[in-house]
Amino acid sequence: ERAREREREETGMNGEVVAASAEPSPPLEWRFSQVFGERSAGEELVFSSAVDVISAIQFDNSGDHLATGDRGGRVVLFERTDAKNSSGGARRDLEEADYPLRHPEFRYKTEFQSHDPEFDYLKSLEIEEKINKIRWCQTANGALFLLSTNDKTIKFWKVQDKKIKKICDVNSDPSRTVVNGEVPEANSSSLRLPVVVTSHESSPVARCRRVYSHAHDYHINSISNNSDGETFISADDLRINLWNLEITNQSFNIVDVKPEKMEDLSEVITSAEFHPTHCNMLAYSSSKGSIRLIDLRQSALCDSHSKLFEEPEAAGSKSFFTEIIASVSDIKFAKEGRYLLSRDYMTLKLWDINMDSGPVSTFQVHEHLKPKLCDLYENDSIFDKFECCISGNGLRAATGSYSNLFRVFGVSPGSTETASLEASRNPTRRHVPVPSSPFKALSRVVIMVKAGSESAGVDGNSDALDYTTKLLHLAWHPSENSIACAAGNSLYMYYA
Repeated sequence: ERAREREREETGMNGEVVAASAEPSPPLEWRFSQVFGERSAGEELVFSSAVDVISAIQFDNSGDHLATGDRGGRVVLFERTDAKNSSGGARRDLEEADYPLRHPEFRYKTEFQSHDPEFDYLKSLEIEEKINKIRWCQTANGALFLLSTNDKTIKFWKVQDKKIKKICDVNSDPSRTVVNGEVPEANSSSLRLPVVVTSHESSPVARCRRVYSHAHDYHINSISNNSDGETFISADDLRINLWNLEITNQSFNIVDVKPEKMEDLSEVITSAEFHPTHCNMLAYSSSKGSIRLIDLRQSALCDSHSKLFEEPEAAGSKSFFTEIIASVSDIKFAKEGRYLLSRDYMTLKLWDINMDSGPVSTFQVHEHLKPKLCDLYENDSIFDKFECCISGNGLRAATGSYSNLFRVFGVSPGSTETASLEASRNPTRRHVPVPSSPFKALSRVVIMVKAGSESAGVDGNSDALDYTTKLLHLAWHPSENSIACAAGNSLYMYYA
């Protein structure tokens, strides 16, 4: 019944998805699907497994493949195995038979070492092998292509199944014997081939096709593919570079926020993303909480933006933490590009790129942590960079929190859907209350916590949170209500 309800959703004229009825879509019931690399109860994360901590996660455009990167520089690929891929029309047949749909199922495909630790002798700087971002590229000739990056170097990988040829047993005739290692000739009527060569199985092989390096002085925080299939961008704290996939020895600097004197530096770039359909548009966020939309057709160096999205500054004095918690850690375009999702430390915001007066909606994620900002600053948790994701139909968004919790919000107009789930085999075993309705942007109350003091009325839930277990990385399936999230070195998958 839920599947039929989702099928009745229709796409609006401007790319947004609206329900067939005037009422918002009913809340989803999330269920555990799969887990890979689960640690046993009470098992500590020692050094040998610390390199297995997942640091990047991404579905491809079809949703049939999933890639994860870890702190050890490895990329692990998973492929979908359930019946949806194996037979055309199977979904319709199952619905007509009133048989429940199977949830997406994935299996391990292959893994490869993408990056190794390096040392920059000119700057006396160690370069970690940790994978910061993974982005899938367009497939071609049955091969998979993806980009992966650590702090300094981007690599372009090709993964293709190679057939392994095996020699079968000799087809021998009982009436013929082997003499001196050879089979005597027989009559043409009884002639058989002595050896048969067949392909029993195929094995995926990863090859690094190109390496893009020596273009960033600061750590790379984002890479994003262009819809033209030919170019991509990479961003660090101060610059955004435009690359051609075929050219490794040069890139074009399109955004540079570095001041003439570094002491005048007031903000840095935190994330960058190409528009999903317009190859000339991209957005990038800053540590001051603003998002800039730029048009590559305006000028070669896009220091001036075409649109600026930032929340109107509320009246009142700022606190020591105001700018820290305003820093945007991640941005994601919705599938059609009309809406933009952003995550800062406290909230998740939805923006309409046609309306730059403020966010359409603001959803509270860490409201209960307001009284704990001093403690979070002391243990550096306030600088954690949580990612966000939005469903393929644009109706819901998700982001992570502490204690391996993640939140799902209904972002369609009028929706009050909220869910707080734990990355475990029983996602609903611990319920953390979340606001029953979106926290609107124009009525936001400014956080007023002074450095070195705490407000009264601490929410009990904030004391129960484990700040060492944080769910930073997650991804939403491009066409189905399925979420993959990383909790330490474990990959959990859920469906609704």
